[in-house]
Amino acid sequence: MATSIKLDDELKSRVQRLAGLRDRSAHWIMREAITQYVDREEKREAFKQDAKRAWDDYRTTGLHVTHEEADAWLAKLEAGEDAEPPQCHE
Repeated sequence: MATSIKLDDELKSRVQRLAGLRDRSAHWIMREAITQYVDREEKREAFKQDAKRAWDDYRTTGLHVTHEEADAWLAKLEAGEDAEPPQCHE
């Protein structure tokens, strides 16, 4: 699929300069930039959706772990222990 994109002269020059420095085409630079942006934004959106689902689940069930419980578990993992996550409770 061919798509055109309008760039101002300054950005076009920057892309061309970077392409020359990297021994790549301007097309490759722009495609790589768009790919990285879309990948990052898809991950950000997935994170937001996971957080929304977790919040909705908490509001429905009231189940949670405290900061202290989570922090203690993470400290064990950081120390190299094979620790089970804390149990959720109301």
